[in-house]
This record gives sequence, structure tokens and C-alpha cells, in this order.
Amino acid sequence: MAAEDLPSEFDVVILGTGLTESVVAAACSRVGQRVLHLDRRSYYAANWASFTFNALLTWIQEQQEGPQPEQVQDWSSLLEEGEELIHLSNPDLDSITNIQVVSYASEEEEEVPDTTKEETSADGPLEAESADSREEESAEAEEESAEKEAESAETEAESAEKEAESAEAEEESAEKEAESAEAEKEQATKLKGEEPEEDQSHPVSASGQSEPTRKKISYAQLVKEGRRFNIDLVSKLLFSRGSLVDLLIRSNVSRYTEFKNVTRILTYRHGNLEQVPCSRADVFASRQLSVVEKRKLMRFLTSCMEETETEQAYSSHPYSKFLQDQQLGDNLQHFLLHSIAMVTEDTPTEAGLAATRHFLRSLGRYGNSPFLFPVYGLGEIPQCFCRMSAVFGGIYCLRHSVSCLIVDDNRCKAVIDSRGQRISCSHFVVEDGYLGSMRTVTTPTRLLSRAVLITDSSVLSSDSEQQVSMVTIPPGEACQSAVKMVELCSSTMTCMPGTYLVHLTCQSVSSAFDDLSQLVTRMFNTPESQEPGGRPAVLWSLYFNMVDGTVPRVEGQGLPSNVHVCSGPEGSLDHEQNIKQAELIFQKIVPDEEFCPPAPNPEDIIYDGEGPTPSAEEQDSVKEAGLQEESGEDLSPQLEQ
Repeated sequence: MAAEDLPSEFDVVILGTGLTESVVAAACSRVGQRVLHLDRRSYYAANWASFTFNALLTWIQEQQEGPQPEQVQDWSSLLEEGEELIHLSNPDLDSITNIQVVSYASEEEEEVPDTTKEETSADGPLEAESADSREEESAEAEEESAEKEAESAETEAESAEKEAESAEAEEESAEKEAESAEAEKEQATKLKGEEPEEDQSHPVSASGQSEPTRKKISYAQLVKEGRRFNIDLVSKLLFSRGSLVDLLIRSNVSRYTEFKNVTRILTYRHGNLEQVPCSRADVFASRQLSVVEKRKLMRFLTSCMEETETEQAYSSHPYSKFLQDQQLGDNLQHFLLHSIAMVTEDTPTEAGLAATRHFLRSLGRYGNSPFLFPVYGLGEIPQCFCRMSAVFGGIYCLRHSVSCLIVDDNRCKAVIDSRGQRISCSHFVVEDGYLGSMRTVTTPTRLLSRAVLITDSSVLSSDSEQQVSMVTIPPGEACQSAVKMVELCSSTMTCMPGTYLVHLTCQSVSSAFDDLSQLVTRMFNTPESQEPGGRPAVLWSLYFNMVDGTVPRVEGQGLPSNVHVCSGPEGSLDHEQNIKQAELIFQKIVPDEEFCPPAPNPEDIIYDGEGPTPSAEEQDSVKEAGLQEESGEDLSPQLEQ
């Protein structure tokens, strides 16, 4: 919508199109609130966004160049008596840092030489020489046969013996002539560039050139096929019974997108990848667990779904201690701690069991895995809620921001947009990055280390190439922090066919490159890898740090009472924190309304000036009544009924 057309009054003004802000916008619009949703960026979803490969390159360049300095304008002429101004900041100043790009693919397409043709041209002269030698041998044999026939004519006494020798010589000559003819035929075939029939039954050479050669994907090809990529800035999954999936179903927002099931869960242990048996079928099909371990694991998974007195006795102990006392082996403890509960060794037992139960409850709802991933990337989720908000009257403007707030009596009465228009509002919802000027938190900002890789094959080969894998790397394997890795195949519409998209995330200790590059070198094939054999090759990689939204960067103190702050992405695998935060903000804005009630089907919506669409039965009754009216029948008894 054009900025000149903006109304001057709204119930809710929202700045930022991240997940939390988009859910709040959809929920408020759904219950009849007038919503204005703005974002200074040119794309939706803020730090939750997904980019094509070409758009990601543009985003990287913009981040490295830094934001353009903005002139602070004086809007005091728009103030009324007793009002004050609060200026907002640029959210992109420090939310993304330490960007580093490493490209391993060749700049231009590499032509794979056709070694078969080279061998053919090299072997041709040798086979021609052998054919000539065979022809000479055949000619000599014929001469010998003629001499023997002459001797047989002269020596009639030895004619019988000589005739026998002559017959044998003729047979040898015929065989050699046949061999010569075959050699000539092979030579003619070689000159035409075809394989001889004789060679088709033998391997080509010891160099293995009969095997199919995989073409190397170049950087130019990545750019050419860039629109096939949808690369997320944040890496997360959806628990099948998580709050986000429940919200998508309850609000009917799920009809705006599609999802893929995560097909396998892997763990990285002692330098090797192992598949984690998490469901009943996986446990009994596992080859890495003994029969005793399978029984122990199934017994534990069944018992931990219910609270017991034993668990309460461990409330003050770490979860790792609880698992040890259950007489579980090292394998089972590793799977349960790092891949199922996905917690650290010092996590309290209560939190560890809650995470384990959450994992197990999500199993089997949509497949043999507890996780879902949206087709076309996570950036689709905020956009789905924005679509719902727009359907119910929300107004959207990208490349449009709020410069400052107008505050009176500790309440935000209005905002002034980037074009100087004063817009009144009852509530203001904002991404925390815009309030940098009001930041009073003295603790250092927590960061996440992110790596995005484009590879040429999967980390663990299988019968199917279309695998969506969740990989857990415990701390100490190659990083100081636990790393969560998600590998996406081309069926998720996030990468081009023949490639895989790999996301790695961990808590920052240093820069993202320092935190994750050693792990990438161990698990993948790069020029720095010491043992590259059999590992997927990295074609292109991106490292960056982003702000961890677990801890709010702006405290509620000092803000107007009707200003609500939304956090960005945080380090957990799910979306629980952001959905709970969105619901809490909604309840503060409209406490008496239901949070995201089901949206009606499009055919059930009644627009202004239109009546409801009659059902098929109603249409039939109307037609029948019209026929009766034409025939002159009295309709009053039917109307009374």
C-alpha cells in the first residue's frame, strides 16, 4: 500500500515482520483490530527470512557495507502539549556480525574429459599394426601352400602324405584369413568411432573409466540456478505436537504452506555418524543396539512418560546422573541425553524428562519422526501469518518504518513514520532491535554462531537421496558448544537437485567461523580436510553470528505501558518461546478475545453489501417456491412452517 494512502489512526501499529510480530498481527486482525504492519526492510520475516542464492549474495553485500547513515529529523512540530518523543534505532546495526563467505566451487563449469574416446584413438594404431601382421602371415601361409602343392605334383610317390599336409596348410590358411578379415572389420569400426563387439565384454582398463563420472557443480551453476535455493537465516524445526503446529492447525494458517517430515535423526559420535533409534520401529530395527539394550531403552521410554517418585528424588540432580542410575549403557545415555532430550549433562532432571516427553509425544503424529520442516524454508511461516492478517484487513508496507514514538503520561499515543506522518494508535508492537537507544541491559549480548553449507551429497548415504536429517553433535566432539545440524534435500525446495543445504547452529564462544569451521573440516570434504575420502564436498559456505533472542535486549522498565517488545530468533530447535511471547502480547492488547480462532473458509466469508451464499438445498427450495408462485398456489402455509 502506498504511504500516502495510510489512515491516520489504528488500533495496533507493528514494526518488524519477524515470527512473533507476524503472529500478533494475525491474531489482532482476526478479532477485528485495525492493524498497520511496517518493516524498514525490503523483505518479510526480518532475521527469520529465507533468501534465494542470488538474494542472499545481495544481503551479504548489504550487511558487509553496513546501513546507510540516516539523518535525524526534527518532528517537534507534530507534538502537542505535554507530549515527548522517543527516537528508534536501526535494527540491523548489530543483529548480524562476523560474516565470512568461503567458496570452494570452481568459478566456471568444468568439462569432464571423455576418456573413452581418448583410449579409442590411442589403441587404434596398435590394432592396425596387428591387422597388418596378420595379413602378412596369411600371405606367407598361402605361398607355403602353393610350394607344397608343387612338390606334391613332382613327387608322386609321397603324394598321399603331401596331400594331407597340404589340406592341413589350407585349413591354417583359411583360419588366418578369417582372423585377418575380423581384424580389418575391427579397424574399420575403430575409424568410425564405435566400440568393437569384442571389447564390450571386457572392462575398459584398470583405471576404472567405465564407471560414471559425477560432474562437478561450479559457482557459475549455483548462481544460474540460484532461484532454486531458499536459504534460511535461522535454522529450526517444528515439533509435531509443538505450540506452533497447534497454532497453525487451530487458526487454519496451515493451508498457506506445506511441510515435509524429517526422515531421520543422526548423532555424531567418535568421528562417526549413527542413526538414533527413537521410535519403537527404529529400536527393534537398529543394528547398533544389542537385544538387552533394546529392551532397556523401550522400558525406559515407556516408563518416563509418567511421573514417579524416583524422578522426584532426582529433582536436584542433573539429568545425566539420573540416566546413569537407570543402569543404561553409554550408547543409550548418549542417545537419550544428546539426541532425544537434546540437553546438556548439567541440565536438571525435571527439565531433561520434560524435553524427553515432548520428543516422544511428537512421535508418530505425522510420521516416524517428531519433526516437520516447511517446504520453501522457515521464512514461509511469518509470511503465512502476514497473509492471514491481510485477509482480515491488516495493512502492510515494506521499506517503511517508524522514526519515533509520541509519548504522553507513560503511554504511546501515536507514532511518526519515516515520511513524517503522525499515526495515532492504542498499542505499539516492536522488534527489540529498534529500541537500541533505550537499551539499559548491562550484561553482554548473547550470540549464536551459524554456518550454511551447500554440499554435493548427503552426510550419510542411503537408498533414498531425498533425506531430511537432524544431526546432533555433542560438545567436545569438535566444538566447545553442542551443535545442531539440519541437512535438507532438494525435495524441500530449498536447494537445487544434486545438492544439499546444511545448517549448523551453536552458542557462540568466538566468531562463527572459529566456532564451526573445525567441525566442517572434519565432517565434510574441504581443502583443509586431512581425510577427504567418502565425505560430501562443500561447494559454498557462509558463516555469521546473530543475536540470541533468549534474553530480551531491552527490559520493560522505562517503556510506555502500551509498547510491547518482541524477541528475535533464539538458539533452541523449536518455536515455543516466540509463540508464547506472541500470545502474551495479544492478551495484553485484547484480554477478552480468543487467541487466533479458526479462520472461516473463503466461501463462508460475507462481504459488505453481500448476503450469505445459499446452500444447494435452499436454492432448490427457492426454485420450487418460484414454480408454485407461477402456478398460483398459496405459499402462506409453507412460510408459517
